[in-house]
Amino acid sequence: MTFQEQITEGIPSILPQPKPYESEINHAPIRKKILSDEEKKLALKNALRYFDAKHHAELLPEFKEELETYGRIYMYRFRPDYEMKARPITEYPGKSEQAKAIMLMIQNNLDYAVAQHPHELITYGGNGAVFQNWAQYRLTMRYLAEMTDEQTLAMYSGHPMGLFPSHKEAPRVVVTNGMVIPNYSKPDDWEKMNALGVSQYGQMTAGSYMYIGPQGIVHGTTITVLNGFRKIQKTPNGGLFVTSGLGGMSGAQPKAGTIAGCVTVCAEVNPKITKIRHEQGWIHEIVEDLSLLVTRVRKALENKEVVSIAYLGNIVEVWERFDQENIHIDLGSDQTSLHNPWAGGYYPIGYSFEQSNDLMAKAPEKFKEEVQKTLRRHAAAINKHTEKGTYFFDYGNAFLLEASRAGAAVMATNHIDFKYPSYVQDIMGPMCFDYGFGPFRWVCASGKPEDLAKTDAIACAVLEEMMLNAPTEIQQQMADNIQWIKGAQENKLVVGSQARILYADAEGRVKIAEAFNQAIARGEIGYIILGRDHHDVSGTDSPYRETSNIYDGSRFTADMAIQNVIGDSFRGATWVSIHNGGGVGWGEVINGGFGMVLDGTKEASKRLESMLFWDVNNGISRRSWARNEGAVFAIKRAMEAQPLLKVTLPNIVDDNLFL
Repeated sequence: MTFQEQITEGIPSILPQPKPYESEINHAPIRKKILSDEEKKLALKNALRYFDAKHHAELLPEFKEELETYGRIYMYRFRPDYEMKARPITEYPGKSEQAKAIMLMIQNNLDYAVAQHPHELITYGGNGAVFQNWAQYRLTMRYLAEMTDEQTLAMYSGHPMGLFPSHKEAPRVVVTNGMVIPNYSKPDDWEKMNALGVSQYGQMTAGSYMYIGPQGIVHGTTITVLNGFRKIQKTPNGGLFVTSGLGGMSGAQPKAGTIAGCVTVCAEVNPKITKIRHEQGWIHEIVEDLSLLVTRVRKALENKEVVSIAYLGNIVEVWERFDQENIHIDLGSDQTSLHNPWAGGYYPIGYSFEQSNDLMAKAPEKFKEEVQKTLRRHAAAINKHTEKGTYFFDYGNAFLLEASRAGAAVMATNHIDFKYPSYVQDIMGPMCFDYGFGPFRWVCASGKPEDLAKTDAIACAVLEEMMLNAPTEIQQQMADNIQWIKGAQENKLVVGSQARILYADAEGRVKIAEAFNQAIARGEIGYIILGRDHHDVSGTDSPYRETSNIYDGSRFTADMAIQNVIGDSFRGATWVSIHNGGGVGWGEVINGGFGMVLDGTKEASKRLESMLFWDVNNGISRRSWARNEGAVFAIKRAMEAQPLLKVTLPNIVDDNLFL
C-alpha cells in the first residue's frame, strides 16, 4: 500500500502482524501497576472497542500482556510501516489543506528525531503524549484525510471523538487533554486514567501538534542565559552554566549556552538520549568520568571556550564535586522533568539508569523515597554554591516544588516562598511576557529548507524596520531577537520539520505573519503553519512558572488560559488546544495553544490579524490588571494602536496609606 492508502485506511480491517519490540529505540519507562483486577478488565474493554468484534479474541491476550508488562496498552502491532516524519503538505491525502497541515504537524511530533519515546507516542517530558495508542493515531489521520472545510474534529485526550458539521471559519480541530474534574488531578489519578485509556497528559506542545524539537525552547533558554549573566553583571564568555536534562525540550540547554557564549555542563543519566543529542550537534562533548570533567571544565574556563559538555551521570555528583574542587558556577538551574518525578522525570543518585527504571516499576514507594533523598542532596549542594555567589533559578520544571515536598532546604525565611526565583519571576516575566514578547513559531509546509531561509530573511527585515521606531522599553528585546534570527541558520536548529521559533510581541507577530502571507500570495514560498509554545504571554496559567510574577493573588486562577483558547477559536485559529498539565505537572497548570495555516488569501490576512492580536493582548491585559509595570505600558500602547481595544486599567494604591 502507498503512504496515502495507509493513511486513508485508518484502522485496518485485516490485522497486521505483531511487531517486535525494538530495544534500540528510546522507550518510555514501565509504568507502575495501579489498576485493580476489575479496572484491568475495563482497560482491556476500552482498548478493544476500537476494533471489530471478530478481532477481539486475537487481540485480547496481546493487549493484556502489554498492560501487564508496560502498565499501558500502546497497541504496538498497529504502528505504521511507513517512516514517521513531516512530509511536504502535497504528499498528504485529503479534501482540506488545513487538515493536511495538521497531519504534517502530528507526524513531526512523532518523528524519531523529534519524539522522546516514539513507539509510545510520547514527544517529550517523559509523558507528553500525542495519542494514547496507535489506534487513535490511525483513526485521527483517517478523519483528517476525509475532512472538509465544513467539519471540525473533536479530540478527547488523544481519542478522535469524530467529525462534526461546522463551517469554514471554525477550527478544523479542537483538542482537549487531561481535562479532568479538579479534585482528580493528583499524579496517581493520571496514572489510573491513562492506564484505563480515558485521559492523557498532553504536556504543552506535544498533545497540541506544535512541538518543533528542542529548538522550541532554545530561544527562550538563550534569552534566559543572556539575561542571567546580565543580572550578575558578567559577560557569558568565560562563564559557567551548570544544569541537567537532555531529554525532550531540555536538550535545548547546551545549544542555548553555546549561542549565549559560555561553558555549559549538562548532566544526563540516559545514555541513549545523550548519544542522540551529541549526534544532532546539540552538545559538543560527552564526559563520563567526574575527574575528567573537572579537568575539562577548568581548561574551558581558562581558555574562555564556548563549549557544551554532557556529563553522563547524575547531576548531584556534579554540584557536589564542583563544590569540593572550588569550581565557581556562575549560573545554575535544572530542567529534568520533575513534573513527572515518579515515572522517569528524575533519577535517584546511587542507581544506574537501568536499575532506576527497574526500581520505578517494581518498587515505586522505594523509588519515590530515593528520589526525594536525592532532591534533598541536590538542593543542599546548590545551596553551598549559591553561598559562594552562584545565581540559581528554577526553570519552571517543578524542581523547587518537588524539592520542597521532599523536605529540602529551599524555602525562604517566610516559609511561604522559595528561596530561589523562577526564571519567569526574575527574567522572562518582567523582561518579556509583560511586554508581550513570547515564543512565536512557524513551520514551512513545503518542507523546503530554502523556504525556511526566505522566512528568516522576511522576519529579520520586519524586525529591523520595527526597531527603528521601537520605544526604549523594548529596544533590548528587539535587538536580542534580531541577533537570534540572523544566527538561526548557522546554529543549525532544525530537527524534524523546517521550523523556526522567534520571540516577538503582538505587533511583530502580526507584521511577520502578514509578510509571510503576502510572500505566499506572490508564489515566493509555500504555505506556512503558525503557532507558538504554550509557554507564552497568554497561553498558560501556571503559578510556579508562566504566571509566577503575578502578585495580586490570582496566580492560582486559570481564566486567562481558558479565555485564550476560546478567543482563538472564533478569531480564526485552524486548530486549538487546552490541557490540564504541562511543564510543571498534572493539576499544577492549565495551558492552551493554537495552530494557524497561512495560504496567501485575504481571508488568512484577516484571521491572522484578529487572532494574533488577541492571543497576546489577552495575557498583557491580565498582567496589567495585576499591576505589572511593563504590562501596563504595553497594554496602553496596544490601545493606542487599536481604537477598538478598551482594557480596564488598575489604579495604583499608595503603600504609605497602610503605614
